[in-house]
Amino acid sequence: MLGYVLRRLAASIPVLAIVAVLVFLMLRLTPGDPAAVIAGDNASSEQIAQVRHQLGLDQPLLVQFLIWIGNLLQGNFGESFFFKKSIGDLILGRVEPTLSLAAATMLIAVCVAIPLGVVAAYRHGSWLDRIVMGASVLGFSVPVFVIGYGMIYVFAITLGWFPVQGYQPLSAGFGGYLHRLVLPALTLSVVYIALIARMTRASVLEVLNEDYIRTARAKGQVERKILFRHALKNAAVPIVTVVGIGIALLIGGVVVTESVFAIPGLGRLTVDAVLARDYPTIQALILLFSGVYVLINLLIDLTYSLFDPRIRH
Repeated sequence: MLGYVLRRLAASIPVLAIVAVLVFLMLRLTPGDPAAVIAGDNASSEQIAQVRHQLGLDQPLLVQFLIWIGNLLQGNFGESFFFKKSIGDLILGRVEPTLSLAAATMLIAVCVAIPLGVVAAYRHGSWLDRIVMGASVLGFSVPVFVIGYGMIYVFAITLGWFPVQGYQPLSAGFGGYLHRLVLPALTLSVVYIALIARMTRASVLEVLNEDYIRTARAKGQVERKILFRHALKNAAVPIVTVVGIGIALLIGGVVVTESVFAIPGLGRLTVDAVLARDYPTIQALILLFSGVYVLINLLIDLTYSLFDPRIRH
């Protein structure tokens, strides 16, 4: 098992290195000048050149890349062009809203989707199964921002149950924290409920046709026990896998949802950094998201290794 983990970790290093190179080159070669953005619309060419020199953007690309990599290897993400502060501190200040939104989203998705998928598999071909599958297709099809604005219109503007936008830190009180988190989490969870429910239904439906399920029924066991103790347990591997993939895919959903609900998290920081052409911040965030994605895939592989002894050696 240890050898397998070390091999997977070693394989992730080239992936992150390639991501770092591609991100650096794409940002430098795309149109736009962060020095002009920082200097302002009324800045002269001399002022823009001075800002570019202060930022080190007048140096050759290779020199810029080596300086950035050298700082990165020392755990230093650098300083933000736009926010004028350490990127590490900037990220740490935005982590709580993003982690809160991601955790609440996956909690809602798992608690709703797995029971729905199990029931849809058990009632295969019934009207309930068709409703669950139809809702899943709809959940996949509608963009997150459309769901977000619809939620805001219905539950915030029309009914007044939740605030339209904003975020309250946990340190300011759990009630307000939860109140402002519910609507964004519900919005983002729709697509993951659809994803997990479909996978749960397919996995459980396959398991229900196995011989040991028929044996359990022949012994007179209660259907609820058969479904959740035997069927769901043996269908868990693909479900856990798709939950892990869903966590990785949250990166894109968080960016959109935080923008719609004005949540000051890493997704909103990414949008602000892109608009300001803040190269160091964009590079740090993409590397962070890539590292999270690689880590989640590693955990998924480890989950497989726990169930498949052939992978352990």
